[in-house]
Amino acid sequence: MPQEPPSAPAAVPEGPSTGAAPRPPQDPYEQSQARFRTVFENSPLGQKIITPDLTIRQVNQAVLAMLGFTRPEELVGHKIIDFAHPDHRADWQELQERLWTHKLPAFTLETCLMRADGSSFWCQVHSVLFPDEGGELGYTILEDISARKTLEATLKRLYDAQETILQLATHDLKGPIAHIELLTDLLQREVASRSGAAPPPPEMVHYLALIQQSCTHAHALLQDVLYVGDLDEHGMQKRPTDLSAYLTAQLERHRLAAEEKGIRLKLDLPPAALHTRLHPDKFGRVLDNLLHNALKFTPAGGTVTVGLREQGGKPLLTVQDTGIGIPSKLHGNLFDKFNPTRRAGLQGEITTGLGLFIARQIVELHGGAIWLESREQEGTTFFIELP
Repeated sequence: MPQEPPSAPAAVPEGPSTGAAPRPPQDPYEQSQARFRTVFENSPLGQKIITPDLTIRQVNQAVLAMLGFTRPEELVGHKIIDFAHPDHRADWQELQERLWTHKLPAFTLETCLMRADGSSFWCQVHSVLFPDEGGELGYTILEDISARKTLEATLKRLYDAQETILQLATHDLKGPIAHIELLTDLLQREVASRSGAAPPPPEMVHYLALIQQSCTHAHALLQDVLYVGDLDEHGMQKRPTDLSAYLTAQLERHRLAAEEKGIRLKLDLPPAALHTRLHPDKFGRVLDNLLHNALKFTPAGGTVTVGLREQGGKPLLTVQDTGIGIPSKLHGNLFDKFNPTRRAGLQGEITTGLGLFIARQIVELHGGAIWLESREQEGTTFFIELP
């Protein structure tokens, strides 16, 4: 803090003495210094002033308590980097570079400091430059965040453990479900092959179909859960992609399903090629999920159109259907994990509630955005903006 200039003695007006003379009004500079000193000294957060070489020039009581000292003289004149944890000395060098070399007006970081007794603690550091005596000093606020960091580490360990258990359980369940599905298929074939024999009870045929449907649903759910885990674990290796050629190839995979449902599948491409960087396989999952949804909720005779155009200098993909639409009250939860508002398709098609969640994660990992417009009985359009 700048040194206060010496104050001139106050003049006392002449006159009869009637007791203590009234104090003259305090100088505005002295008032501001007094206010600053009050805030500085009594703040519950650690506050210190450092020079460009990170030397501590002034500290408050909270900093002393954090570092386990009792007197300001034990810190003033020392460099703050001397109290840094050995693994975090570079944090203060970065702060020094950002503030005094690159002239950033303020900088924030999280780092680890050492106490006088050798123990360590996490703190968040906010530092602001201010002019002083022809140079610039750093006004720095320290906040002990050890409790928060401990909670974060505990929650991460818990999340990692739960994620591992979920992944293992999901992977291990695929085998038994596949066996049930296979046995059900064998029984259905056996029932169908009994020519000339008494037909099986209708209940048997119905129950076998229900088992097959449940196995298909469980398999789809396990695949989606494993896919979510893969997204959390691996980065996106993207490569330059011609979107027109890419969309043309992707739509061929859905034409047979569209024909079986009596739905027209269209592709609306711009005259000029548009390029962006994609992970082809993972982004293909976005289109698969959106097209599956469009085909599930569009009645026979309808149309599903995949469009591409440039808007605002960026590629914009659309998947538009002429289906039953989505009630507005459901829009806010559509991209949630295990969406509680999920609906079966028009022909009873199953859904896991993860498809749109996965789509949003992949789009955002590509640096894009996804949203929708929909009105009941008028169809739905999903928009994907890519960088």
